[in-house]
Formats: sequence, structure tokens, C-alpha cells
Amino acid sequence: MPVEVSPYVLVAILSLLAAQALKYVILLVRGRDFDPLRQVYSSGGIPSAHSTSVTALLVLIGLRDGVESGLFGLAFLFAIIVMYDAVMVRRSVGEQGKALQVLIRMASKDTPLPRAAKGHTPLELVVGAALGATIGLVVFSATI
Repeated sequence: MPVEVSPYVLVAILSLLAAQALKYVILLVRGRDFDPLRQVYSSGGIPSAHSTSVTALLVLIGLRDGVESGLFGLAFLFAIIVMYDAVMVRRSVGEQGKALQVLIRMASKDTPLPRAAKGHTPLELVVGAALGATIGLVVFSATI
């Protein structure tokens, strides 16, 4: 008996995997050194996996359940909050983290540096949202 997977779960998994895979490809094309294991859980970069996943889910919900549904409204609000946070809050915190690292280096060479998480630029967010919309459309088409 085949196991049925919810299209909503499928779009979430596929969008995250696609965004992370595309980050690897972009880093390779740019010729940057990176640690593949660390890249799985690092923040920042293009495309934004946050915007990819929430947009893919939003598009799928809109197509399957309708844009008038309460679920779509909830997904829309969720997507706006996640993307705002990725660009405005997390990016600001990352910049502050880098500045703090500079101050710590100037004050002491023995103090371990805290991690400075990166947020996303608006371009990274837009590319992630475009990728997410595409994945949402593909999953919808494949599951109707």
C-alpha cells in the first residue's frame, strides 16, 4: 500500500531542499570555499530558504484551498512575518554581531567570538520567493 504524503508537507520539504541545494550551486559557481556540513544550518545567502518555504506553502494553499480561505489568510500573515524578520530583524542582528566581534578582537585576543548570524538582503528574499512560487506551482500541478 503506497504511503500518501500531504502536498503541504511535500512543498515544505521540497522548497527547503531546493533552496539549500541552490545555495550550494551558487557558492560553487562563485568559487567560494565552504563547509558543506556547516552550510546546511548556516543562515543568510541566496536564495532565502525562509522566503522560499513560506512562499511555496502560500502559493500551494492559495491554489488548493482558494485565496478566500482562512488558511490562506493565515499563511499570508505567516509569510509576511517570516520574510520581514529575515530581512529586517535577523539582518540587523547579524550586522550588530559582526560589529561586536570587531570590538572583542580589539579588546582581547583570548576571548572567544560569539557567532554572528546573517539575515537576508532584499534580493535574497525576492529570489527565494520566486523559487518558492515556482515550487508551489509545480507541487500543485503534480498533486491535482
